[in-house]
Amino acid sequence: MNKHFAPSGLSRRSFLVLSAGTGIGLTLAAGDISAAEPGSFTANAFVAIGTDGKVTVTVKHLEMGQGVATGLPVLVAEELEVDPAAIRVKFAPADAKLYNNLFWGPSQGTGGSTATANSWEQLRKAGAAAREMLIEAAARRLKVDRATLTARNGEIVHGPSGRRLSYGALVADAAKLAPPADPPLKAVADFRLIGTSGIRRGDSKTKNDGTALYGGDIRLPGMVTAVVARPPVFGATLKTLDRTAALRVAGVVAVVPISSGVAVVGDDFWAAQQGRAALKLDWTLPAERPSSETIRADFAHLLDQPGMIARHDGDGAAALSQGVKRLSAVYEVPYLAHAPMEPLSCVVRLSKARCEIWAGSQLQTLDQALAAKAAGLKPEQVEINTLYAGGSFGRRANPTSDYIVEGVEVAKAVGAPVRLIWTREDDIAGGYYRPLFVHGFDAALDAAGAPLAWHHRIVGQSILAGGPFAAMIKDGIDVTSVEGAANLPYAIHHLQVELHSPKLPVPVLWWRSVGSSHTAFATECFLDELAQAGGKDPLELRRALLAGHPRHLGVLELAVAKAGWGNPLPAGTGRGLAVHECFNSVVAQVAEVTIGPKGEIKVDRVVCAVDCGVAVTPDVIRAQMEGGIAFGLSAALLGEITLKDGAAVQSNFHDYRCLRMSEMPRVEVHIVPSTAAPTGVGEPGVPPIAPAVCNAIFAVTGKRIRRLPIGNTVPS
Repeated sequence: MNKHFAPSGLSRRSFLVLSAGTGIGLTLAAGDISAAEPGSFTANAFVAIGTDGKVTVTVKHLEMGQGVATGLPVLVAEELEVDPAAIRVKFAPADAKLYNNLFWGPSQGTGGSTATANSWEQLRKAGAAAREMLIEAAARRLKVDRATLTARNGEIVHGPSGRRLSYGALVADAAKLAPPADPPLKAVADFRLIGTSGIRRGDSKTKNDGTALYGGDIRLPGMVTAVVARPPVFGATLKTLDRTAALRVAGVVAVVPISSGVAVVGDDFWAAQQGRAALKLDWTLPAERPSSETIRADFAHLLDQPGMIARHDGDGAAALSQGVKRLSAVYEVPYLAHAPMEPLSCVVRLSKARCEIWAGSQLQTLDQALAAKAAGLKPEQVEINTLYAGGSFGRRANPTSDYIVEGVEVAKAVGAPVRLIWTREDDIAGGYYRPLFVHGFDAALDAAGAPLAWHHRIVGQSILAGGPFAAMIKDGIDVTSVEGAANLPYAIHHLQVELHSPKLPVPVLWWRSVGSSHTAFATECFLDELAQAGGKDPLELRRALLAGHPRHLGVLELAVAKAGWGNPLPAGTGRGLAVHECFNSVVAQVAEVTIGPKGEIKVDRVVCAVDCGVAVTPDVIRAQMEGGIAFGLSAALLGEITLKDGAAVQSNFHDYRCLRMSEMPRVEVHIVPSTAAPTGVGEPGVPPIAPAVCNAIFAVTGKRIRRLPIGNTVPS
């Protein structure tokens, strides 16, 4: 029997066994983690070229399925004039001085759909600097004017004579030169790679053949495996521990209390898992053990009370009383788990002066700092080897670095290298959810049926309060709670947005598209309600209200044109639309939905238009829109974490359902041509799908969906 039994969500592939002293210097296939070869020319922190001419690009962002290991090397390849398929990728170590996220200050990490946007000029300049140094080296070697030289396909070509020098032949000379401070960049019109389709994802082969490395794949000499028994209720603390039965389980080597619970350590996963099941634990339960229904009731009560002002335009109170017609509505969304395909895991090796970590680290700087604190070391003594992550959707970017800290604490307690694993059940029930939110609206229409006043009150937990990101709270407003609402683009003169941020013991966190994951649903559905009440077509109302927002109008017009808005549909089928800005990208979607004779919901087709600036890798952008639609539709139809007495009811995919292949609609993605700098694509495909589907359901049935998830049939 294989002692390294793989739990649900972890593959049983060929594992990478590292000998003592082995670090991140792994040489693997193109498109995987690698290190520059000896004798290579290191142009800067991002680009190295070997004597064989092969290029290694260091990617500072976590590859968790969004395509950065493909798209970011393309930025280098464009300026360096090499084939992106030949580039080898190295994931950057934890080093905020070299690899900080330029949008976040001195902090290395991936999130907020910033990877391409913050690397846009940085990586192009890295490639351009290497190119210019190679041209200068060739000019000196050939004793010609550098203006007569051109870089193309991994060579420097002398135009007048046709002489050619490979990059590999020039690296020794180029390495002696000072890099240019501000190398010239190509004009958009001169791009040969950026914006072209057909560039294959560099990590596809390794992910398909099982050689791509994840946290669960690392094996170290003497390594043990740990799982953790965590509190059964959020906020509970350990009262007593009886480890006797657990230590009798074959293969269990230790049972150790840590900050988050009790770790059971075994020779392999199965032993640790069986040992955990044998533990006898008694917990002190907190006085506050909320349930979903009590939370909803409390939030509904807060809707009747004024909140903190997030936006205030005009005089909403007066306008509401002056309107010809007045409308009110309440929208609700539940807690949601991130549920990445790969549950959390890491490998930790600890010594007196060094801590090595292998993980799909999303916030390297924070993980490094908290790991150092747990180990009793300085951050610079912690080395993070960033591996692939099988999804995250925000979960790996949490303020406590929970799974990293757990691994360090166990390694410190047992004095051996540790592989720390969360099971699927640990992940689904373990907290850090997208918060439950309730939205209350009051609006008034004028005599022409146009919106005169819009009052929006939002109630939901802050994901920023009390953590390392609390500085993002401005004047009491958690900006992530109101994004997509406080910046509503519609031209409504009297507009007010308020926020309540009640405190609860339920751990909450950003979830793919963050605030927009719920504000788009509420605002785009309520706008359709106003259109109906005012006797207006939903498209025409949006056109009128978005006259001052050309990007929104652009994606809207493209989506409806490609969808054939207004064309007849079969009986029982309707269309709905939504448009939303998220992380500086604007996405419009038209959903076609068929309702069966018993109310069965079938989303047949989704037409998506996206304006994300320059489309660096269009195929990756299309894939991200498709994936975002699947992710958002899964949540809209099925996703819900239900709390009962302070604990999650759901535990795995059998009761926290995800969309199945048979339920996936046909998706068409259209990209708005642009010469503007790139904006995000990892998350903006998520927000419009729920309102587009709900608006389509109304078009067929006349029933408004104001609470998610919808379910598989139209609610009665």
